[in-house]
Amino acid sequence: MFTKGQWLFGILFFLAFVLVMVYAYRKDLRLHRRYYTGTIWILLAFISFILMIVAVKFLFT
Repeated sequence: MFTKGQWLFGILFFLAFVLVMVYAYRKDLRLHRRYYTGTIWILLAFISFILMIVAVKFLFT
């Protein structure tokens, strides 16, 4: 089991990590819009591929 200090450290670490990630994303938002347009299609293709693999697994087992 975790002590109160470990829980406190974990929560504070998580909050600090999220805040730093939000700050970094906001700082680079203009670059993201310029260089990463159309990446949603790659994500959708990847998710479709994984779903297809799962469907084949359930169909043939």
